[in-house]
Amino acid sequence: MVVLLLAISAHEAAHAWMSYKFGDDTARLLGRITLNPLAHTDPIGTLLIPIVGFIVSSMGGSFFLLGWGKPTPVNPLRWRQKDLANVMVSIAGILANLLIATIAFTIFKVLLITGWGASIPESLGEPVGLFLNYLLIMNVSLAVFNLLPFPPLDGSKVLETFLPDSMQPVLAVLEQYGYLILMVLMYMGVFGLIITPIIEGVYFLLYYGNR
Repeated sequence: MVVLLLAISAHEAAHAWMSYKFGDDTARLLGRITLNPLAHTDPIGTLLIPIVGFIVSSMGGSFFLLGWGKPTPVNPLRWRQKDLANVMVSIAGILANLLIATIAFTIFKVLLITGWGASIPESLGEPVGLFLNYLLIMNVSLAVFNLLPFPPLDGSKVLETFLPDSMQPVLAVLEQYGYLILMVLMYMGVFGLIITPIIEGVYFLLYYGNR
């Protein structure tokens, strides 16, 4: 849960920082450029969904442990280069998660190469291995999750930049019911089907040559 809070906080703080860099200080003035989880906690996305996911997973269900933070407030009217800003602000959180995942992957790989661990079960028996594993997988999962072009995820905001104006009402309707649809899809295990092969690929790269 701590790793999830860190990943979500980094994600939302990156949105706020990037928006500030393009001329909008709305989120900065609200104290959102911070890794403090209290600034980014959403009752549903940060607390309810992860807790339900943990309970369902512990019972053998197919609920993938994911979540989201309180939406970062931005004012597009204050952005310079609005189309570029929309894309960069939207993917900033994803890039932050990928950066953390890359750092965790690199440290884990170096430790494995130097003989610190030889397999996933043995590595997870070590506190450092457990932390790095969760840090890596949680951030990869959040990055992939948010890349999906489905409101209110970041991928949909990128897609919005390139879609014709005639499609905007459709996105608006989807976003209105987006959280409910997301919860249903997560409960059905749809995101698990997408993310699991990617995580398996990450594990393959991580442990390749160290078996």
